[in-house]
Amino acid sequence: MMSEAPPFWWEKPDWRALALSPLSALYGVVARRRLLRAVPPRVPVPVLCIGNFTVGGAGKTPTAIAFARAAKARGLKPGIVSRGYGGSFSGVHLVDPAHDSAKHTGDEPLLLAAHAPVAVSPDRVAAARLLVAEGCDFLIMDDGFQSARLHVDYALIVVDSTRGIGNGRVIPAGPLRAPLIDQLRKADALLKIGTGSAADHVIRQAARAAKPIFEARLVPSSASTISGKRFLAFAGIGNPEKFFASLAEKGGVAALTRTFPDHYPYSRDEINELMQTAAAADLGLVTTAKDHVRLATALGTPREFLDRLAVLDVELAFEQPDAPRHIIEMAQERYRRRRLKG
Repeated sequence: MMSEAPPFWWEKPDWRALALSPLSALYGVVARRRLLRAVPPRVPVPVLCIGNFTVGGAGKTPTAIAFARAAKARGLKPGIVSRGYGGSFSGVHLVDPAHDSAKHTGDEPLLLAAHAPVAVSPDRVAAARLLVAEGCDFLIMDDGFQSARLHVDYALIVVDSTRGIGNGRVIPAGPLRAPLIDQLRKADALLKIGTGSAADHVIRQAARAAKPIFEARLVPSSASTISGKRFLAFAGIGNPEKFFASLAEKGGVAALTRTFPDHYPYSRDEINELMQTAAAADLGLVTTAKDHVRLATALGTPREFLDRLAVLDVELAFEQPDAPRHIIEMAQERYRRRRLKG
């Protein structure tokens, strides 16, 4: 699957989308068959999947963190299953945030591991079984909705209100990972993040399909001093514009910006260029928590750079405060039903 979303995916369909339509049709057939016909293995605990319809950042990581916190508040021991995108482990690995690096586990698993045990593996079933063996009694699968490689008791699909589903076409003509109608069939509920209108079309379709719709927003949270300062802001995430908007909401000024591909491994020359450009313009440096964990755990990142770097993190605030409790209870109830069925 493609990991980077070309800009035309988020624009009105043009000749590029049209030219790629035959390939999209083939991709869609395969994705539909996998999504609707697969009978994935089951594990003996409830599984909540946090997915999205498209390639690119939609807010799954802060959503997974919010549910890990909510599960712990209910007395559960949650564990998080991750593909570990961007990491190098080929087997199954329990993330150790004190010793692992983003190069080996991926950046998102390291962030998630601060809130719950995380197992990374291309084999999601193996990761899930490792977490169950570690005593976890509630699993959160970060992504993996379309892969259908692990049985899911409840699938919550995250939609970014500022990007929606882009041009509405399937890969490679657009960002959809499978035909929308097929994804809606398998989804249990949608979570709209933000206040934009780009997701209105898919929200209406979900409402017509009687899917529950929850709403939340990303709230900037940071131990660094942001308000009133001018920065060179840089990010290597799926939707850097979301980061720049959060920076402005926190009161910071992005006097200069730099964007890099998602999960980007910064080189020493690029780090030096960022430091020199910021110093020449008398600006601070600020980035995302995902970028920071990659930089902080990479060999050779200058201490001077990390000391100067402010980090802007975000957390999820639900418009319906009881939404996490309700969703967790639904996942548990679905699990109880499948256990009774044998």
